[in-house]
Amino acid sequence: MKKLSVNINKIATLRNARGGHIPDVVEAAVAIQRFGADGITVHPRPDERHIRRSDVYALKNVVFSEFNVEGYPSPDFLDLVLEVRPEQVTLVPDPPEAITSSAGWDCIRYGDFLRAIISRLKEGGIRTSIFLEPDASQVAAAQATGTDRIELYTESYAVGYPNDPEGAIAPFIAAARAAGAAGLGVNAGHDLSATNLAWFASHIPNLLEVSIGHALISDALYWGLENTVAIYKRELLRS
Repeated sequence: MKKLSVNINKIATLRNARGGHIPDVVEAAVAIQRFGADGITVHPRPDERHIRRSDVYALKNVVFSEFNVEGYPSPDFLDLVLEVRPEQVTLVPDPPEAITSSAGWDCIRYGDFLRAIISRLKEGGIRTSIFLEPDASQVAAAQATGTDRIELYTESYAVGYPNDPEGAIAPFIAAARAAGAAGLGVNAGHDLSATNLAWFASHIPNLLEVSIGHALISDALYWGLENTVAIYKRELLRS
């Protein structure tokens, strides 16, 4: 069964725009899990413009499914996740000023750096995933870091899907096959939506989990949060 992890950063963005505690990200996480999501994802950034460090601590107490914390492995980030100990940490190469994730790791260039980070996380009992472009050579380099999984960066698929779904998904199929051969689990995320999710999930071998935030939370403005989680789960089941 492919799992749906809901990224709640956008809920925190809305809260921070006004100040205070509305909407409450903890209450939202509890509700999203009750509505059927298989996990909660957050991506705390140094400027805390959406998810705050305090949110990560608070969410640990209420995420009864799977807690996935994404981020650049700075010393502060590592201290946070090693204290909170979520089920999964997804390493992304974002600089502090990035609006959103925009590239996967170059595991060939940064292999030694990632290997040391992943060793620390695994000593802490945390499953690791590396945000990665759909590139077989990068999959091989990711395996050498000791990571448990890769997360395929799916923006190019989302952009290409409307006009050429088969061409858009081809490199992701190849990367997922390479990951399977290397013994790596496959996650995916970035710009997956109710429109393109089922096609993606039905074609990707070894897919374990998708992480979706922006599209799902945006759709919830029109469809309601409970209904939207159900729709996305249904799209995964269609695959």
